[in-house]
Amino acid sequence: MPDHRGMTGRAKARTALVIVATLAVVGVGSVMVLQANAQTAPGSTQAGVPAHNMAGMQMGSAAQAGADSNIAGAGPVTELDKTFLVKVRQAGLWEIPAGDLAQTNASSEQVKRAGLHLLDGHSHLDQLVREDARMLGVTLPDKATAEQQEWVRQLTNAKGAEFDKLFANVLRASHGKIFATIAEVRAGTQNDVIRRHATQANATVLDHMTVLEDTGLVDAKTIEEVATAVNPPAK
Repeated sequence: MPDHRGMTGRAKARTALVIVATLAVVGVGSVMVLQANAQTAPGSTQAGVPAHNMAGMQMGSAAQAGADSNIAGAGPVTELDKTFLVKVRQAGLWEIPAGDLAQTNASSEQVKRAGLHLLDGHSHLDQLVREDARMLGVTLPDKATAEQQEWVRQLTNAKGAEFDKLFANVLRASHGKIFATIAEVRAGTQNDVIRRHATQANATVLDHMTVLEDTGLVDAKTIEEVATAVNPPAK
């Protein structure tokens, strides 16, 4: 006959093992639940995202928030700073149409190329100046100056070689004058937003002067006019 006492001992041993294994599974499950709750709790890392990645995201968000909060404290905005933003805006209001006209009215491929540079550069600057002016509370015009509107009218009525010559000289003179203003603003502004904007405008205007000069149509008289305007002779 089987030894019932031996079977009972073995049964008890198996039962004890089952209980221990069950408790172990429950314990692991509890730890996993606690970790999941901790990850999805407010202020903690999100579930399913590695902690180091989330830390980077949180630091980036904090840095962005810090940058935004610094806008008001970026430095004083002087009258020259405001005038600079207004001039950049007005430049885009007539030079973008001028660049567009170059694609239809010019006979020189170099002039058309310069026009494309104007379209690209001032489209970017116009978006930037509107954003920066909004941040700094500076009111911008919606129209170019009367003189600039007259230049657009003249370019609209000109064709071929006449257009090429007028385009190269009027725009080189305009860029040369604002280039000097940009340098003055960049050198002396105490406002971080204006400083960044002046840096971008400087690179854009320098590029435009270069492509205009590359047309070979800029007169020496135009350069002299700019030199006199930015550095008038002493009285």
